[in-house]
This record gives sequence, structure tokens and C-alpha cells, in this order.
Amino acid sequence: MAGSLSKSSLFSGLRFHSQKAEPALHLPHRGYHIELGAREKALLEEDPALKKFKSYKNTVKRVSKIGDVLTVIVVAACSYEIYAVAATRGEQSQP
Repeated sequence: MAGSLSKSSLFSGLRFHSQKAEPALHLPHRGYHIELGAREKALLEEDPALKKFKSYKNTVKRVSKIGDVLTVIVVAACSYEIYAVAATRGEQSQP
């Protein structure tokens, strides 16, 4: 009997806490909009000293495409080799 009382009191306590927390779930997660200060605006502006480092993006894309093509070629070559070995073993097993 004492076990059932503790369970019911536990569930009522959970229900009470869930009802309390319900309004908090409806609050916006991002908070209120605050205008950026002078320092934040300065940090978000483009820096002319860093312009020379932005050219690497095209190089990275090109290297990535070359890597993708090489990966496809290697997978195709390995698949062909596996097929060729299986075909030659199949021919050798048939008299």
C-alpha cells in the first residue's frame, strides 16, 4: 500500500512539474533581437587584408572534384579486377 502511495505522489509531482514547465516551452529560443554594436559591425565587415586568402575556395573545389573523379576511377578499376579474376577462375574450373 505504501508503494502505491509513493508512486501516485511521484506521478502527481511529475505532472505538476510538467504543467509548470509548459509555458517555458513556448518562449522563443533565439530571444529578442538586439541591434549590433560598432565592434560587431566592424568584425562583420570585409577585411581588405584577407582578400588574398579568399582565392583558395576555387582551388579547394577543384581539388575536391579531382579527388572525386579519382575515387570513381579507382573503384571502377577495382571492380573490373575483381570481375576479371572471377571470370578467369570460372573459365579455369570448367574443363
